[in-house]
Amino acid sequence: MATYRPNVAAILMDATGKILVAERIDFKGSWQFPQGGVDKGEDLIGALRREVEEELGLKPWLYQMVACRTGYRYKFPNGKVKKRLYCGQVQTYFLCRYLGTDADIVLDSHKQEFISVKWIEPKDFSLKWVPAFKRRVFLKVFLDFFRVRL
Repeated sequence: MATYRPNVAAILMDATGKILVAERIDFKGSWQFPQGGVDKGEDLIGALRREVEEELGLKPWLYQMVACRTGYRYKFPNGKVKKRLYCGQVQTYFLCRYLGTDADIVLDSHKQEFISVKWIEPKDFSLKWVPAFKRRVFLKVFLDFFRVRL
């Protein structure tokens, strides 16, 4: 029986209140937060640190976790099942205060997943940047963390 894969996502916020979004290398025009699945034997914070380092090249001392919310869930489209186990993902989002600079962000320190990053006001995030099956989660995340209705 298929279940939901645990997943973590990092919302990095700078001192001005802007958040970092990253454009996927494989889907031009698709912007998201650094995120990924929780590996077997890994806790949520360990997964968050690993994903942020893999995707942005950031060491844990360059950001501080300030808030966490969980239970965001979506199914993969068209009944797709990944790794023969997962019909979707259940996500935990971490809001993190970013302490570094743009120079600290290295997109190709591991297998590169993003082509570029930018800092935006939360209200400027566009739902057009994410696939339709994930939009409900993004609506809830922006309302929960920023009281912003996209």
